[in-house]
Amino acid sequence: MSELFAVLLNDVAQLEYDRDRPLPPHQAAYLEKMDKKMDAGILIGNQNVENPNINQRAQFVAANLLSAMKANDEEMSAALCTWLANRLPDLKQVKMNEDGDRVSIDLVFDEPYGKQAAVQFTKMN
Repeated sequence: MSELFAVLLNDVAQLEYDRDRPLPPHQAAYLEKMDKKMDAGILIGNQNVENPNINQRAQFVAANLLSAMKANDEEMSAALCTWLANRLPDLKQVKMNEDGDRVSIDLVFDEPYGKQAAVQFTKMN
């Protein structure tokens, strides 16, 4: 059974990460580099957080992931998704919703991700 983690935007899967696949050494090193940068402090909203805990880091990473996805920055999106999947092994999904200027980001630990499938419709005469 595959251990999929997913990032959804407005209920549509944007990224899927398979935790069963080994993390290449260069990606593991990049995650360590991210952790060291966050050790120096992060900005959440208007608040500077020194020595952020794992939940604060996850909030920060998820918010940056949304920004990276909106900017079509695939490399950064992949790195941030990988960080969430590896640093929070019990995290199943990140659900992001946009409604005009309102944005919500939910970290979901209790609802496994079910792979989405495209549905094709046929025209009826």
